[in-house]
Formats: sequence, structure tokens, C-alpha cells
Amino acid sequence: MSRAGTGGRREIAVDNRVFDLLSISIALVLAVHANHLPWWLTASPAALLAWRWWQRRQRHGRVPRWIKLPLLGLLTLAVIGSYGSIFGREPGAALAIGLLVLKAMECESTRDVRVAVSFACFALVSALLFRQNLVTTVVVALAVLPALATMRAMEPAQRPASLPRTLLPGLALLGATLPLALLAFALVPRLGSPLWGAPTPDEARTGLSDTMSPGNLTSLLIDDSPALRVSFDGAVPTRDLRYFRAYVMWDFDGRQWRRGRGSPEPAAPLEATQTITYQVTMVAPSRRRILPAMDIAMAAPPNARLLADHEVLANEPVTHSFSYGLRSALHYRLQPALDAQRRRRGLELPSGFNPRTHALAESWRMRYGNDDAAIVTAGLTLLRTGHFRYSLTPPPLGRDSADDFLFDTREGFCEHYASAFTVLMRSAGIPARVVTGYQGGYWSELGNYLLLRQSDAHAWSEVWLRGRGWVRVDPTAAARPERLSQGAAAALGTGRDWYDSPWLEGLRNHWDIVNRWWDQGVVGFDALRQRGMLTQFGIRDTSTRTMAVLIALTCALFMVLGLVWSLWQWRRRDSLREAFGVLERKLAQRGVVRRRGEGPRDYLARAARALPAQRDLLAQLSTDYLQLRYGADEASPEPLRAFRRAVREFHAARVVQ
Repeated sequence: MSRAGTGGRREIAVDNRVFDLLSISIALVLAVHANHLPWWLTASPAALLAWRWWQRRQRHGRVPRWIKLPLLGLLTLAVIGSYGSIFGREPGAALAIGLLVLKAMECESTRDVRVAVSFACFALVSALLFRQNLVTTVVVALAVLPALATMRAMEPAQRPASLPRTLLPGLALLGATLPLALLAFALVPRLGSPLWGAPTPDEARTGLSDTMSPGNLTSLLIDDSPALRVSFDGAVPTRDLRYFRAYVMWDFDGRQWRRGRGSPEPAAPLEATQTITYQVTMVAPSRRRILPAMDIAMAAPPNARLLADHEVLANEPVTHSFSYGLRSALHYRLQPALDAQRRRRGLELPSGFNPRTHALAESWRMRYGNDDAAIVTAGLTLLRTGHFRYSLTPPPLGRDSADDFLFDTREGFCEHYASAFTVLMRSAGIPARVVTGYQGGYWSELGNYLLLRQSDAHAWSEVWLRGRGWVRVDPTAAARPERLSQGAAAALGTGRDWYDSPWLEGLRNHWDIVNRWWDQGVVGFDALRQRGMLTQFGIRDTSTRTMAVLIALTCALFMVLGLVWSLWQWRRRDSLREAFGVLERKLAQRGVVRRRGEGPRDYLARAARALPAQRDLLAQLSTDYLQLRYGADEASPEPLRAFRRAVREFHAARVVQ
């Protein structure tokens, strides 16, 4: 069916089957973008798409402009209200998805549907600007199938079929394009950084922050996504030594700890007694410059520097998966002598806060005198025997956060313990500071690397003791030792038993081996690795000209292979004609010769009249041949084999004169 378009042009209308496939394609676009868009920016277009699908079922026709134009204005205002702009990754994706749904409002002709399908494919691929892991890539590739099926359904003489059979040709087409995709992956010159390497200024950052207050690590502790992968040169450190230092925080305002600016001073003196060399891969871009290092780094890797508190700071923010090598001291003495300025900074507390904590600390100072180590032990004993509970949903703390935690709620996680303990030590006159980073992790025997997830984020304290320097003290481990020995999930005890079950945890950890291979072999395939791969085949010049020649030669090879395959397929498809030729020769031997210009139906009908004893068999052969030749685009294998077998077994009788 067709109708007049603009300028007198006739447009071919689409049926419900085509629009259903288009709706599925758009719904999949919404699904793959749902995890990085606000829920209402996903739910609203989904509801609008559902309404459009229902409306078209009732009556064909474009939605009036007086409905579409206000919706376009609302979409633009919603994106600007959420992101402050229509430019950037997130706002651009949200606007594109909204426009795609609005395009569905006017899809009534094949031209409109083709435009919508092209736009849907672009929106699908844009999901890879947010996440490039294996699952997302496979999901995006499979989500293209309904779009391909939509285009195929608009071809003439296409018969309706079930959804799986409709998607199969697209799946075969994707499989056929894999060699070309591998060619492009291997030979197309790599960019120096990904297209998404420059985030928008307002982009949300992931991972650890340079500030800490009790409660703001909760989102990390429930995030099971990989953060770091670490491989060691030599023996793997025991779990109690797997502390990865990120931020060192000195400044406390009564509620929040701040790192402040990195000190330009040289790294504090360090006396190492046991060192280890290892390689770290930051899986997710943090958009920050800090590089977590096993406590405690002895030197910075290239393009980074070591700060005064042995934090490792990159020269540029980490905007993509990033690897660096380090050497750290596992047993050490850090800054055995503390100058007056740092001592004063390590004792600073805001006045008028946490009076009960101050009173307890002063009582310990009176009891233990100058024995700072005894005061530290007293603080850990309080946490160990004071019925403290590890929880990710603790009661909120008031103005006197340390008092509330130590004497009232007695419930929290690592931030609560580290903050309160550090305030307690400073109140007792012991220089102390908070350190945040990661602790623990899962050692993969199969992959031979240590996996640290975002949920392994941790906070602990460092106290300065005379003759020993800065000493790491983990208050959380004192209250809940299983946090150190088994991880945060074990310290929680209850709440996510099904999610933290051993078999599911093992499945997640083993799946990370696949993700690691994908990250290293695909996502991390940069210009350097491309050059190294081609060098193995004797190609040392990887200039653009050389790569262009290689691509041209390989494309020519694929074209030749494609031509050979097409000729072979054509010959294979024409096996039906060969079988009919055999039947013609058998009939000709009995005097029934096919006349010039005589069609197969008339020819077999005449043969049936000449061979009345085999009339039914010839009539069946005629029906089968016509069905195989003209009933479908391509003869089905099983009926084709049956026809060839029937022709082979056919023996013509005498012709009746």
C-alpha cells in the first residue's frame, strides 16, 4: 500500500509487523542506556513509546504536530534541567534517545522507518562511549538484530515469520561481518586516546574521593565492579598486608576529613626492610590523578610523582584504563622524626566538638603517661570490647560525630571507625591522620592476579609513635577482625547473604578473568600494542600509508574470497535446476522432450498425460519443484534433498501413443 507524500511523491506505508520490529529496536536502545541515565529520562520515553505502539494499533497515521512540538520542548528542558547543557556524553545520549522516540511518532512510511533504524543503530553504538566491557559489547551487537530485521521486513515479498526466524538472517549477517571487523581492529591506526577521553566538566566521578566523612563511602562498599587488578613479581603478600594507599587526610572540621593540596615537599624519609614489585591496572577511569599504591610506595612510576605523604599522583587525570608499575615497602619505618609543623598539623582539632571523646582521651593520658603505644592499645581495646557493630546503614551522626559513634550508636563501617579513632588519638596528644584506599581483594589462581573491587574501598588510621614513625592502625579490624581476613561482606554478617554466597562470588571472580582478557586485548589495544602485534609478522613500518596499503590488500583478498563463496553458493542453490535437468533427461529417454519456451508446469503436465501410470508422481514432482523454485527466496535444505531423492528414484514408463 502506498500514499502520496510531499511534492507528489508516493510513499510506501509500513504494516504493523514492521512497526513492531522498529519498536523493539527503540526499546533495546532505551535498555542499553538505562544504567547511566536518570530513571525518569528512561521511563518517560519508554512510556511514550508504549503509547505510540498502542495508538498505532488503533489507527495508522502520524501523531499531530501540536503534540510532537510540545514534547520536543519538554525533552530539551528536561535534559538542560538535569545536566545544565545539551552538550556532552550524558546529555547528548539523553537527547538522542528522546529524539529517537519522537521520530517513532511519525514513522508511517518506509522512508521514515529507514531513518529511524539508522538513528537507532547510532544510539546503540553510542552506549559504548560509557562502558566498553565484554557484556556491553555483546548486548549492543545483539541489539542490532531487530534493526536489521526491520530493514529486511520492508523488502518486497517477505513472508511473516516468528521473531526468532526473523532475527536469524541478521545474526548470520553479523557473523559474516566478523572477519571485516577483525581486519579493521587490527589494521586501522589507533588513536592516542579514546574518543570519550575528554569528559565534560560536570561528569560524575567514580571511585575514592579526596574528602571523607562518615557515610560517604557507602556507594563504593555496595559497588561490586572491579577497581584494580594487581600482578606481583614474586610471592603474593598475605591479606593483612594488602593495603593500597590512595589519599592521606590531615584536616578535620568536625564532620569531614580533607586531604588538602599535595605537599610540594619531597617524600617523607622511609626505611624499608621488605619490598615488593608489582603492576597495577586501574580498570575504571577515576577522572582523578591519584594512583593507588600498595602501602607504602617507594618511588613514582613514569608520568607521576611521589608526594610528601607517599601518595602517588599522576601528571594527568586518569580517563581510561591505565597500567603502571611500582615498588613498595611492606615493612618499613616512615618518617621516624616529626618536625614541629607536621606535629601541630597532626594534632589539630576544631574547638567545641566531641567533649566526651576529649575527656576519655585525657583520662588515658593521665593513666598511661607518655606511653603512646599503650594509649593506642586502649583505643583498639575499646573498639574490640565495646560491642561495636559493622553496618552499611548506621544511624546518622550529629554535630559531635566521634562522641555519637563511640558512646551512642556504636554502629558504622570503616569511615566511622577511622574517623572516631583518629579524633580520639589526637585528643590524647598523639599525631594521627586518616588514610583511604583499598584493602584485601581476591587472589585469582587461574588468572594469577589480585582483584580489588570498589567494595574493597577502606579507610584506616596512621599514628605517629616515637622511634617508629607513622604506624598503620586499622580500627575496623580491631572491632571486626573478619573485615581484614575475609572482606567487607564477611564483616557485615547479614544483609546480602544470597549475593555474597560462595558459589556466586566465585562465579563473579572467575568471570573477571574474561573481563581482564577483554580489557587487555581489546579495550587496551592501543597504538603501541598494535605496532608490537604487526612486528611479529615482519611489519615494522606502521605509518598511515603502510596501514592503508595493508587494508586495501586485505580488502581485496576478502572480496576475492567473497566472490568465490558467492559462486559456490550460486552453484549450490542451483542444485534444484540440476535435479530438474536429470528429470528432463529421464523423460526425454522415453520420448517426452521439453519444447522451446515450455515452462516446467506445462512440461510436467504434458509428461503426465503421456505417462498415465506415473501421473500422480509427476504431479507431485511438479508441485514440489514449483514450491521450491518460486515459493521462497531460497529452497529449504530438507525439501530440496527430498526432491532430489525422488528424481533419482524416478524411472519413466512407456509413453502412451
